[in-house]
Amino acid sequence: MLDLTRYEAVNWNRNQQALTKVFWDQQWKQIWFPEEIAVSKDIRQWQDFPHQDTYKKVLGGLTLLDTIQTNIGMNEIARYAPDLQEKALYTVFASFEAIHAKSYSYIFTTLCTNGEIEALFDWVAQNEYLQYKANRIAGVYRSIAEGDDVSLWKAMFASVMLESFLFYSGFFFPLYLGGQGVLRNSAEVISLILRDESIHGVAIGYFAQQRFRQFAPEQKEALTKWGYEFLLDLYHNEINYTQDLYAETGLSPEVGSYVRYNANKALMNLGLEVMFPEEEVNPIVMNGIRNEGSTYDFFSQKGSTYAVAKVAPITDETFRF
Repeated sequence: MLDLTRYEAVNWNRNQQALTKVFWDQQWKQIWFPEEIAVSKDIRQWQDFPHQDTYKKVLGGLTLLDTIQTNIGMNEIARYAPDLQEKALYTVFASFEAIHAKSYSYIFTTLCTNGEIEALFDWVAQNEYLQYKANRIAGVYRSIAEGDDVSLWKAMFASVMLESFLFYSGFFFPLYLGGQGVLRNSAEVISLILRDESIHGVAIGYFAQQRFRQFAPEQKEALTKWGYEFLLDLYHNEINYTQDLYAETGLSPEVGSYVRYNANKALMNLGLEVMFPEEEVNPIVMNGIRNEGSTYDFFSQKGSTYAVAKVAPITDETFRF
């Protein structure tokens, strides 16, 4: 007789983690699709926009990070998370990361030529700062070991760094422009992505905190030291990336403030003390964080420029082929 492994079915009737279903429900309430945002309305402004190169590279960098989060990060964390409800939540997050990555391509397709798009993805593959942070994050994801809560916690730490910190140097430019009425519809895509990432950072940070509490005091001390060193390494690279990326715009110092603000937010999501002193962040971009000025109504609109496509209701006739 074969010695068969017995598999357990996920039981959503059991309250294994109090907030898992809350995060699940909130993420699905926010579902959206980029094709339902009228990015084509930005074409006229785009034709005369003086910083097209920076804008394309900003979104190209975001595409790479979302690709890693879709194909490696969420999959690896879900694979090794012991709780079945938690695993399910991470697979949902991965689906939304895939939507995010596709959203940038939707903007490229709308605003750019095929030649420009190919050149952009070549730049993504060659940029040393972008590739460095991608390798650092992916390396931690690939280092999770079966039954090893320490390596799982490190991967969750890295995920929060990506979701709550590293994305934001890229979010800055579209939010900054959109807040001034420039490329507003493209900025709406970013605003919706940012709202998803906020949930991901808070949720994964919450589950990381639950694991951290189980460690012995000496483990907590060693992991905290590792975490701050990891963040600081990413930060120095991010400042170099920002200075390179935003050189033609003169916005590098303001982006740096925004990066430090979000590094502190990432640490707060993980229940750790902030690293950087408080400083003023551009109010236009901060307004983009809070989505003020946009009306969110989950039945009809997800934002000021987003409208869900009108579809016929499903009836018995739908299934008569």
